[in-house]
Amino acid sequence: MSSPSSNNPDSIISDSPFLSFHRDIVEIESISGNEHDIGVFVANFLEARNFTVVKQEVSPASSSAKSRFNIYAYPSTNPHPEVLLTSHIDTVPPFIPYALHPNDNNASNPLIAGRGSVDAKASVAAQIFAALDILAENPSSPVSLLFVVGEETGGDGMKFFSNSPLNPSSGSPFHTVVFGEPTELALIAGHKGMLGFEVMATGKAAHSGYPWLGESAISAILPVLARIDRLGDIPAEEGGFPASSKYGQTTVNIGKMDGGVATNVVPKAAYADVAVRLAAGTPEEARDIVRQAVHDASGGDEHVYPEFRNHLEGYAPQDLDTDIEGFNVSTANYGTDVPNLEIHAPEGTKVKRYLYGPGTIHVAHGDNEALNVDQLEEAVRGYRTLTQAALDRKQ
Repeated sequence: MSSPSSNNPDSIISDSPFLSFHRDIVEIESISGNEHDIGVFVANFLEARNFTVVKQEVSPASSSAKSRFNIYAYPSTNPHPEVLLTSHIDTVPPFIPYALHPNDNNASNPLIAGRGSVDAKASVAAQIFAALDILAENPSSPVSLLFVVGEETGGDGMKFFSNSPLNPSSGSPFHTVVFGEPTELALIAGHKGMLGFEVMATGKAAHSGYPWLGESAISAILPVLARIDRLGDIPAEEGGFPASSKYGQTTVNIGKMDGGVATNVVPKAAYADVAVRLAAGTPEEARDIVRQAVHDASGGDEHVYPEFRNHLEGYAPQDLDTDIEGFNVSTANYGTDVPNLEIHAPEGTKVKRYLYGPGTIHVAHGDNEALNVDQLEEAVRGYRTLTQAALDRKQ
């Protein structure tokens, strides 16, 4: 931990093995698909501290990309871990270098900025050092670490781990999983589900001076998108998405649109890409709502239709555990790797799942991504509390 008497931001970081490790991993660019270098660094760090490390190679993002791998680690003194701490080592683009900004109100609590400084390398660093603290007191503690690739682009790293022998379908070796994401140091009682889809429209090209000779795909898609855009505000009994008392309204984001080739050409094709954050219900139920909305808004036009095949990441809202005292409790609207890890609880048992971490999602993915030293250091204490409670529960 940093020294309260130090007022020099660089010294505060350099004097702390924890803060220095966080700096080192933030300085390594690891945009999704390019996780090789950070994987090597983290694996070497853990191996040097008496962890057994398994590098789980995941398919590269492209034929020209370096190899990339999940990192699964457990103490060499105990090959049978029961508690799993996990987060992701990839980030969204673009890479933003590590930077320190002095805090005029508290010199010993500078702001740490850079891509991944919050999402989710803060969780990675804090989980590692929480585990090291616990192992320093009891070297045979049954704890393990999992840091995955590809969380920001569909979760292929966690899905790979989930389907691997390290997560046997005969029964999970873990009775507790602690997921790391920016939660403002609160325990998350659950997060919304997810559904992605496209709306496609086809028409007939013609000269814009004679539009009646063609069929505008853009004109056809617009009323459909207007309907879809309001589905979160329309009551479920009137054909909208369901809401819930826990998560509030389902929200819709039409994130991308394209259509046509030139302003003087009646557009032959148009499409829109849509993301839905589900407050209730299942993805299949939501797909039925979308199909009906498209049919109604288009008047049954078969040339306007929803396409789900390019979005297979749908999942229902994820309810999580919050039964450990001493934490604020909240919910989240963003997605995580939680649904990508299939839990195989032995019959008659339940695997506890917690979601916790430093920093706020409101700066994650932005050019202002940052958090302060106090939040980072408190996260180590938080992860240690969660892990120790899980260990104590099974003793």
